[in-house]
Amino acid sequence: MHVFVTGGSGLTGPTVVAELIAAGHTVTGLARSDTAAARLESLGATPHRGSLEDLDSLRSGAEAADGVLHMAFGGDFADPDDLERRDRTAIEALGRALAHSGKPFVSTSGTLVMPGGRESTERDEPDTAGIAGFRIPGERACLGFAAQGVRASVVRLAPTVHGPGDYGFIGMLVATARKTGVSAYVGDGSNRWPAVHRRDAAVLFRLALEKGVAGGVLHGVAESGVRFKGIAETIARGLGLPAVSLTPEEAATHFVSPAMATFYGFDGPVSGAHTQELLGWTPNHPTLLEDVEHGDYLTAPAS
Repeated sequence: MHVFVTGGSGLTGPTVVAELIAAGHTVTGLARSDTAAARLESLGATPHRGSLEDLDSLRSGAEAADGVLHMAFGGDFADPDDLERRDRTAIEALGRALAHSGKPFVSTSGTLVMPGGRESTERDEPDTAGIAGFRIPGERACLGFAAQGVRASVVRLAPTVHGPGDYGFIGMLVATARKTGVSAYVGDGSNRWPAVHRRDAAVLFRLALEKGVAGGVLHGVAESGVRFKGIAETIARGLGLPAVSLTPEEAATHFVSPAMATFYGFDGPVSGAHTQELLGWTPNHPTLLEDVEHGDYLTAPAS
């Protein structure tokens, strides 16, 4: 299969591109810079110059492919309306290029769209008023193409897709601990975070392209809910720092931003059992706490 990929040069993207190529697929990747193009070429993919705002480049990339994997997401997180607009507009351009073709179209969202406080499944409705509600219009836009002859599906990734070189939520948590001298959690730290290793996520994306069903919602989750206090304590042990509890008010100034403090205090366990059964997906790489303890989170140079 010839796959057009957006986000192929980002944090998770290179592992996904490598997985697709290793499985015998060919990949063309959207590249908005010379650096991104060089990264894609080093992986064996063909760069396609453009950006999420360049809708003509998205359409031409999708039209020339046998399937599309949309992972790119960007903008100003202080402006959720702009994030939603950019994502939805890009998805609509990609989907229209595939209409009535029967080709696969896999778009990416996050499990933070699900309601908090209980374990959600792939069959549950997302929370439009939740902390990641701005991702939902993009989900719906993608799934809507299932009625237009596209094998459209959505992969909701866990908030932490962990692995070497991670500069996302967990990498930021480690950086904050180093900067402040304490490894912190909010309240009693009993809130739960789903997690998935980057290499397991890459396999899931490949399976979604190969075997996913039209209108399907998939959860990229290997662990349904890791206690946040356990994450903070593992970081504390590794850095030789105390683990401390913060009130929500204290957390708002301790972490990078009040929004980040809200994310770190969110209780959002999510099941991926249906996804694993449907696609035969079996995550087998290190757990989040194993990765924090034995990976490069605590040994990489502080930044």
